[in-house]
Amino acid sequence: MPVFQSKKFRSSSQNATVAAKYRASLARHPFALFGLPFIATMVLGSFFLTPATALRFERHDRKVRQMTKDEELGIGKDKRKIDLQEEYYRLAAKDLDNWEQKRVKRLPGEHDGVF
Repeated sequence: MPVFQSKKFRSSSQNATVAAKYRASLARHPFALFGLPFIATMVLGSFFLTPATALRFERHDRKVRQMTKDEELGIGKDKRKIDLQEEYYRLAAKDLDNWEQKRVKRLPGEHDGVF
């Protein structure tokens, strides 16, 4: 029984194309024709994407920035001062023993949990 060749048959018209020439030279020099362009693309891509990444972080830094001491002291000026004794007596003045449980009104079609 005859042994088949491991090489695929390509006609003479296919051998004249640029792709066929590239395929043939790729078999001889794989790093120069595949590895080097790939690595160059990765390196150049990182250089081109660095300004875009920097712009993204600058925009984020504009939104979230560190506060100065003056701004920090100004926050909460209008808030009511809390006195624990006053809060205790305000809570004690309420009638906590006399209360009624009320159900929250549900939206139409929403399950209300009642069996």
